[in-house]
Amino acid sequence: MSRSVKKGPYVDLNVAKKIDALNQKNEKKVVKTWARASTVTPDMVGSNLRLGADGGTQAR
Repeated sequence: MSRSVKKGPYVDLNVAKKIDALNQKNEKKVVKTWARASTVTPDMVGSNLRLGADGGTQAR
C-alpha cells in the first residue's frame, strides 16, 4: 500500500544522514539498512544503497 500524498514521502533520517555524508565526500560505499518503508530519493540514486529484509531464521 502506498503512502498518502498528503503526508508526503517517508525517508528514514539515519539513512538520509549516511547518504548525505557519502555524497559530500563523493564516496561510493554500500549503505546497509533495514528501513524498508523508506522512500528512495533522487540523491540516493547513484550511491550504493542496500535494503535488507528480515528473513526471520537468519540474520546477517
